[in-house]
Amino acid sequence: MIQGFYSAATGAQQQMKKMDVQSNNIANVNTYGFKAERASFGALMYGMVEGTEGDLPRGSGAAVVSTGTDFSSAAIEETGRSQDYAIIGEGYFGLYDPETEEISFTRDGSFALGSYQRLVEEEGEEPYYEQVFYLTDGEGRQVLDRQGYPIEVEDGGYDDVQPVGVFTIQYQDGLQHVGSGRFVAGEKNGQIWLSQAEVRQGYLESSNADLATELGKVIEAQRAYSYALRMMTTADEVETTVVNLAN
Repeated sequence: MIQGFYSAATGAQQQMKKMDVQSNNIANVNTYGFKAERASFGALMYGMVEGTEGDLPRGSGAAVVSTGTDFSSAAIEETGRSQDYAIIGEGYFGLYDPETEEISFTRDGSFALGSYQRLVEEEGEEPYYEQVFYLTDGEGRQVLDRQGYPIEVEDGGYDDVQPVGVFTIQYQDGLQHVGSGRFVAGEKNGQIWLSQAEVRQGYLESSNADLATELGKVIEAQRAYSYALRMMTTADEVETTVVNLAN
């Protein structure tokens, strides 16, 4: 089959992947702290791509080689909720998952209070349980303070400003996006240290995904997809004509 058909098929497939990225951005336009993603393409001049029926040959157009993240800050909005926090400047809130011991980072400061029963054992006394309140992201993860420990909220201090920590990641590029606006750092992201950025209570950072921009990219991907399909049809017609002439 002629090379043009392979190139068109690959192009259509990759434009669908690009539309998946844009549709995810659109779905999170109103998600606090969300960071928009963008698809990056690379030429298949030397590499191969896995097709629906095996590897497509080199030179078959372009493919999505990575999905980058736009880490630029967005506008903050006043919410009036006592446990909403926005970072003024660079940095991330730290979250600790007690089940997996995973530490992740986010710009979404829409926190809430959680509680659990902690067993207290003191010498000479019967063990008992006490209710402990802590700051959570609403999905079971505990918010870290300025020393990197989960924040416990004192009884009666539910509206007080909590010592929420803000952390700076040396290299943001390559942070692994793990959903819910969270990121996990690896060795390639370098060191992590406490930031001096201001934390404002009663505010949240909005999404940096712009609806108009994302819709424009969707239209661009749709047109490229339709052109690729037309190229596939043309390539098929050319091959059919050549086969008929040979017969």
